[in-house]
Amino acid sequence: MARYEHLPIYKQALDAAVHFEKVVAGFSRYHKYTLGTELRSQSRAALALIVRANCARDRASVLVELRQCLDELLILLRLAKEVRASAFRSRDSMSSADASGRCGSRCWWSGSVATKSYPCRRDFPRRVTSGK
Repeated sequence: MARYEHLPIYKQALDAAVHFEKVVAGFSRYHKYTLGTELRSQSRAALALIVRANCARDRASVLVELRQCLDELLILLRLAKEVRASAFRSRDSMSSADASGRCGSRCWWSGSVATKSYPCRRDFPRRVTSGK
């Protein structure tokens, strides 16, 4: 069996799979068990295909399958971004981000900095309730 731990693609896919495991834990219950399950299983499938491609004599067919798996994973990521499954923000920025997630933070999936289009929640004064 060929070694695969040294491959850069394996290392990056493993990092992505671990990241998805952590991120999905922060999803809402509905998205955790629907979209989150699919994200986790697709990332694990990509890891398995990388290992299989490294061991296979005919790598071309396995690499085509890997490419299809990664395309499906990208579709799931885009869907998670669109439905805002409390997705790809850290817990620290979730408390200071507004409803659309725009708080001047860097988006890991696009690499761009989101602009601050309207004030964040941290800019609003805290609601004071009277004891009546």
